[in-house]
Amino acid sequence: MKLHVQTLFVAIGLGIKRNWHIFLAIIAGILFGNFLHEKLILDYSDMSQLSSIVTGDMQIDNPTPFMKLAMLLNIIGQAFIRIIQMVVIPLVCSAIVVGISSIGDSKQIGKFGKKMIFYYGIITVLAVVIGAVLVLGFNPGVGVQDLINQNSAIEIQNQVNSVIEQQKGQIGNLFLGMIPQNPLESLAKGEMIPIIFFALIFSLALSKVGEINRPIVSFFESVFAATMKITDWIMIFAAPGIFALTAVSVSSFGLGIFSTISKFLAVVFLGFCIQFFVVYPLVLKLFSKVPVSTFFTAIIEALLVAFGTASSSATLPLTIACCEKRGISHKICSFVLPLGATLNMDGTALFQTVAVIFLTQAYGVTLEPIQIIQIMILAIIASSTCAGIPGAGLITIALVLNGLGLTPQQLTAGFAFLFTIDRVVDMIRTTVNVASDAVVAAVIADNENEIDYDLLNNTEQYKEII
Repeated sequence: MKLHVQTLFVAIGLGIKRNWHIFLAIIAGILFGNFLHEKLILDYSDMSQLSSIVTGDMQIDNPTPFMKLAMLLNIIGQAFIRIIQMVVIPLVCSAIVVGISSIGDSKQIGKFGKKMIFYYGIITVLAVVIGAVLVLGFNPGVGVQDLINQNSAIEIQNQVNSVIEQQKGQIGNLFLGMIPQNPLESLAKGEMIPIIFFALIFSLALSKVGEINRPIVSFFESVFAATMKITDWIMIFAAPGIFALTAVSVSSFGLGIFSTISKFLAVVFLGFCIQFFVVYPLVLKLFSKVPVSTFFTAIIEALLVAFGTASSSATLPLTIACCEKRGISHKICSFVLPLGATLNMDGTALFQTVAVIFLTQAYGVTLEPIQIIQIMILAIIASSTCAGIPGAGLITIALVLNGLGLTPQQLTAGFAFLFTIDRVVDMIRTTVNVASDAVVAAVIADNENEIDYDLLNNTEQYKEII
């Protein structure tokens, strides 16, 4: 596959410009956390209690200066998690309203819209199934249980078991619970599923009332833009937040934490590889005549920039340019790709499925089949409401946890694991997300005779995009 040197430099440059502070925070957090760990083990002989002391679950008299520093870092990390939760509800509501109402307004909603939903649905469902099968088959969270405070784990187990018992034999009530009696009350309580249900119904209604919906849709467009900006600010604050979370994790457990979560990383990367190298080629072969190797050659610049920036939104103009200048019609690109960059995040859905089940394994929680299916469904919903910017996949993961009656604060140690390795994972899952958008656009273009195969197959004549 031919790669332009210029493209590689641009991708690397964009990646460094956007992500250098995150990489530095992780490395600094590892080094400083290991330094703290070595100091703390000299002061506290009972290592089984060290994690509880650092995270504030266990109080001690006259903590040493290094312990006070570790506790301060824990507070900073907790503040970062709370800020993330703060933006979840407005982000989810505005994304749903803007996405669905814009689909309804489009003159192309007929055949293009149905096919887009069909293909995106197939790809995303396969993604969460792959994620669930891999994480349940390899059990990466089992090896992490020794690093989790047992009192915290028992509390989490009891809470999830209570939610499961309430749901058993009450499937009807479970579905009724999705319908909010008072949407404002659900907003106040942070009940995400009823909020999403109302947002979906409200958005569909807006899409059917014509131009009179513009003031409301414009309002939610502003809310969505503002929440994306806030999320961008949060990711600026991510440097100290991730530094603190990484340092706390390493100070509690030592560098052995990375060998422990290596199994989790392997499961996630295996899932991404299956999605990218198996699912996407199969979709292209089964539903279109688009040649696989030629197609990925055509969009290579977009994939490289997606990897460098970890932002599908930032990559969108390049994705459109690659597809249009290599044979896919503007009519398809302008409709399918923007909506895909907003609503289709199958790589994120796969990651969230693996991450949440990994956390339940780490805390010793036994899931019923209905809870596993619930996690998969919520991962699809959460990923579709995820902003296309770096780190957003961990923001909406709170929605999936909410379905189990949990919050990120209750899973501090486990959540810190995810933040520690999220930057590398985010770059790869963004590449998967962008590839998925382009694959669906190509398939629909083929179905509707909106693709120029003479241009697509003439790889030697491709003009440089960037």
